[in-house]
Amino acid sequence: MSSVGSGVVAWWRNPWRKPRLLVGITWAYLAWSIIPVLIAIAFSFNAGRSRSTWQGFSVKWWVGDPELKESLLYSPELRTAIIQTLRLGLVTTIIAVFLGTAFAIGLDRWRGRGPGLANFTMLLSFVIPEIIVGVSLFLFFVYFIKGLVHLGTISELLGLITFQVSYPVIIVRARLLSIGREYEEASMDLGAPPSESVRRVLLPLLYPAIFASAVLVFADTTDDFVTVNYLSGGSSSEPLSVKIYDAARAAPTPAVNAAATFLLVSTLIVVAVGLLLYRKTSGAGARREGTEEFVKLQI
Repeated sequence: MSSVGSGVVAWWRNPWRKPRLLVGITWAYLAWSIIPVLIAIAFSFNAGRSRSTWQGFSVKWWVGDPELKESLLYSPELRTAIIQTLRLGLVTTIIAVFLGTAFAIGLDRWRGRGPGLANFTMLLSFVIPEIIVGVSLFLFFVYFIKGLVHLGTISELLGLITFQVSYPVIIVRARLLSIGREYEEASMDLGAPPSESVRRVLLPLLYPAIFASAVLVFADTTDDFVTVNYLSGGSSSEPLSVKIYDAARAAPTPAVNAAATFLLVSTLIVVAVGLLLYRKTSGAGARREGTEEFVKLQI
């Protein structure tokens, strides 16, 4: 019997033993996912133009000759794509998280039949495949409101926000269900208006969910391809994901790998900062801050 078969039999006889087979599968999946990314990062430091044959170590595709304009630092095309990607990611994150948080609080406070329909409409953008959202918005902007919204940065932002707003709604609503309404109701009983109660008591308790949704929205937006591919209006509004796709069909240089590496590192930094903020504001810390505001209202 093979090792895999024996491992399955051993697990079946005693499922509470150390899951070596599952650990092995997990490590194999991680290696399958990470090794290609590490190879792509390594070839951004390749001395030659090849993206498949190692020709020595060099940083010329990062900070190469300014006259050739092929490196990440001096290529206007790549720099424009990176700036556009970061612009779309930051603006989408700010607007989508703000709207999603407000929408989640509104749905949690709304009574009657309206919340069900609004929640269903919001979830449509989460359930419907992204390609359908992209094509629908493209047709809507081009044919139904022609001239009001042109393809480019504005249409890309509208499409990304439409697709991303459901993430903070779901995450923040889950947080609202876990903390209940006791703090907010008690502060209003003490005379605080609803807006002050939300700002000083409820929001500190929602910070972990807000930060987590912001990290998720930013990471997903910077990696988005389908929506921005349909809604980009030209080379100046194309983010890096579209540039990489276009370059893959031509003869790309390792500068594209350098640009993708830079974007990956930027996303990881944002995720790390978001996790730190999440840990700082989650659990007892968030409840303590909300309780302190509640006590201030009593005083």
